[in-house]
Amino acid sequence: MRFKGLDLNLLVAFSCLMETRSVSRAAEQVHLSQPAMSAALGRLRDYFGDDLLVLQGKRMFPTAYAESLLPMVQDTLRQVEALITTSTAFDPATSQRTFRLIASDYITAAIIAPLSRRLADIAPGIRLESVLPSDGSSDLLAQGAFDLLITPEDFINPRQPAELFFEERHVVVGWDRNPLFADVLTEEALMQASHVGVHMGNQRTSAFGDSTMEQLGRFRRMDVMASSFTVVPWLVIETGRLALMHERLARRMARMFPLAIAPIPFPFPMMREMLQFNRARANDEGLKWLRNQLRHDSALP
Repeated sequence: MRFKGLDLNLLVAFSCLMETRSVSRAAEQVHLSQPAMSAALGRLRDYFGDDLLVLQGKRMFPTAYAESLLPMVQDTLRQVEALITTSTAFDPATSQRTFRLIASDYITAAIIAPLSRRLADIAPGIRLESVLPSDGSSDLLAQGAFDLLITPEDFINPRQPAELFFEERHVVVGWDRNPLFADVLTEEALMQASHVGVHMGNQRTSAFGDSTMEQLGRFRRMDVMASSFTVVPWLVIETGRLALMHERLARRMARMFPLAIAPIPFPFPMMREMLQFNRARANDEGLKWLRNQLRHDSALP
């Protein structure tokens, strides 16, 4: 389709070229041959009267004009996608859609993994792509690069819609042969034990459970720091160490590891896990369906 002399398919090519900075990788993303993508770049250059992407060494770098075009092109593509998804009925049984999610390994193990098993029966053509949160997660969601961000309430973008997913209780986990679990776990025993904590991302952000303990003025001996939640069982079994863990994850992990679970022996706030999506996709029937399916699998196992 042409609009004012521009083939609108070229906008998709432009967006991919700007994202990948590579003709070959952009061609793979939109299922074109490399010569076809090179031709698309040539047509874009002719239309806009600018080089757009310049080869330096083995990499392509955008011109200042291309950088100025990118936000407008991305916004246009998001609006077109919103129009299509709003006006098209969604049938999970026949859909070939790919949903792109930003979620921690805790959410992936506790909720997305069970959902993926169910999808094989109820929606066999649907694909899920999940990446770990990063400092730029909110920006990626705002740009339309991802469909859904699953994150604690403290990390949502106030400029995009968000809704409560569930509230999560934290528990204490340890090796099931740890003598501390032979009786009711006391606050004194918890605070005197060696602990495993979790720091996430390049900024080494403390997990909700660990940061909340500090906010409550309860400081533990942290002997091991992990970079993800799902490695914690490996770091507590066959040791006297303890760790705070989300209850949903702890219950699933206890099926595979020799773990004991105990309540935190003093009042501890619940964590509010949120679902956030781009405002342009508020009426996306497919995304509504996915959020409902995630809720189905968020029930405690």
